[in-house]
Amino acid sequence: MTPTLKEKEALKPVHYTGMGKQVYRIGEASSDSELLLLKKGVWLYFFLLLFEGALRKWFFPGLATPLLIVRDPLALWLVLSVWQRGLLPSNIFMSGMITVGLFGVFTAVFFGHGNLYVALYGLRIFIIHFPFIFVIGRIFNRDDVLKLGKITLWLAVPMTILIALQFYSPQSAWVNRGVGGDMSGAGFGGAMGYFRPPATFSFTNGTTLFYGLVACFVFYFWFQLKNINRLVLIVATVALLAAIPLSISRTLFFQVIISLVFSIVAASKDTQFFGRMVLSCLAGFIALAILSQTSFFQTATEAFFARFDSANTQEGGLDGVLLDRYLGGLIGALTNSSDIPFFGYGLGMGTNVGSMLLAGKKEFLIAEEEWARTVGELGPLLGLSVIALRLCLSAKLTHASYSNLNQGNILPWMLLSLGLLTIPQAQWAQPTSLGFSVLIAGLIIASLRVPEPDASSS
Repeated sequence: MTPTLKEKEALKPVHYTGMGKQVYRIGEASSDSELLLLKKGVWLYFFLLLFEGALRKWFFPGLATPLLIVRDPLALWLVLSVWQRGLLPSNIFMSGMITVGLFGVFTAVFFGHGNLYVALYGLRIFIIHFPFIFVIGRIFNRDDVLKLGKITLWLAVPMTILIALQFYSPQSAWVNRGVGGDMSGAGFGGAMGYFRPPATFSFTNGTTLFYGLVACFVFYFWFQLKNINRLVLIVATVALLAAIPLSISRTLFFQVIISLVFSIVAASKDTQFFGRMVLSCLAGFIALAILSQTSFFQTATEAFFARFDSANTQEGGLDGVLLDRYLGGLIGALTNSSDIPFFGYGLGMGTNVGSMLLAGKKEFLIAEEEWARTVGELGPLLGLSVIALRLCLSAKLTHASYSNLNQGNILPWMLLSLGLLTIPQAQWAQPTSLGFSVLIAGLIIASLRVPEPDASSS
């Protein structure tokens, strides 16, 4: 379907980003209410991602199962709406993923587990959520990403208060209630008798991913103080620092360190950024000094380091943690692929829904690691193709973000600090992890699209 006249008027060129030869903005100063509705749809996806777990745990526990895919119809509607207008960009990443997904359904039914419903559940990742990356990139631009960033900083404060309550409350408390109203609690193994808090999410990985996103925007806005209320930024920075020990998450700690490294690289590109980098570090040290005087922070810190030490010992030290979790998954997927059927065990079999339908209980029927699960479901040829597409997309976004960094637009570069941890190897079988992976990839693309009036600013 060709764009309407109003849509053509709304498609005004914006600053070239390096992601394609033609870059447009949609809905800016447009009277087309449908285009504005699409933008609101992306915002709704964002809020459902953050609060879907709260709906499943606290407010509608009886609907916990259908709410697991509450974002799917919304994402599908947005993908179809943008595609029908001829605005969904065609690229090898999207075409490749859709092709693999459709072929994976065929191989799952005829050569794998044989359950069509499980295969279709696995297919939704390829034909709905992955294309949604480019829908976000097409509907949003950098200004929209900045608005989302400000909202994220505002939300960081009550989220930290919530995880503090969860940290110090028993698992039987209402704030720790599990999915479907599970009274055994939603916390996950921590240390010293304390559990990792899930915040508003169904599982604790949502807490880690949310604060990883907070870290990207915290470091960005310390570079761009004119674009944010300083009090909000300071309080959000304190909330982020407090969340690290309260989460008892090594992954979050590493994510913040990586965002710090990315910010140092950004600071090296401009002397004015270097001064702001020093200012942000000073603010962080002051915040840590103040927090360290409080008993609640001291207790959380003790639990965090206890978890850090015990887990590092079990996993072979820091090198084992970093290499096994990031590169080890790919190495394992390659070395173990010889024992896997050529077409795999079947699309969707590695998901929790797949295991419930096939085995009657939640368990890892294939593998917990993402790349091993992908190869196990689809087989060596298709599985490694998916991994290659994810890695190539990550490389493409890295090149574009670094190019924009050299032009003074540091936002995509800072978002990339989380994107490189999620886009290549996040667990797409888990809905929250899938949602954040899709969101951050879409936000990186959108942040590369700078509206003309702001093209000279960073």
